[in-house]
Amino acid sequence: MTRKLHLAISTTKIEATIEDYSQRLGQRPCAAIPGEYALWRTETLNLSVRQDASCAPGSLRHLGWEDSTVDEFSSDVDVNGIVWERFSAAQQADEIHALWPEATNPFNANI
Repeated sequence: MTRKLHLAISTTKIEATIEDYSQRLGQRPCAAIPGEYALWRTETLNLSVRQDASCAPGSLRHLGWEDSTVDEFSSDVDVNGIVWERFSAAQQADEIHALWPEATNPFNANI
């Protein structure tokens, strides 16, 4: 089983966040939608950042697991009120393409 921790946070400065996090993670995002969204996938982490002026920068949007054994997307809420999602890489790619049809497939890389 391949599982990666998924962190989703908000920002009001997506381009600056892409530059900062690319340095911190040692790689560029595998998917980036100018002015809106970025996704990094490492061997152990799936990190998404979305521009959202209604949230404080760095606010947690949700947590979860990218899990290669999952057949369908699911989510629940933990004791602290945090949403936890569980999804496969293909399901995340489908969600990205539904929101941004112009996006290239962020999962072509063997990560």
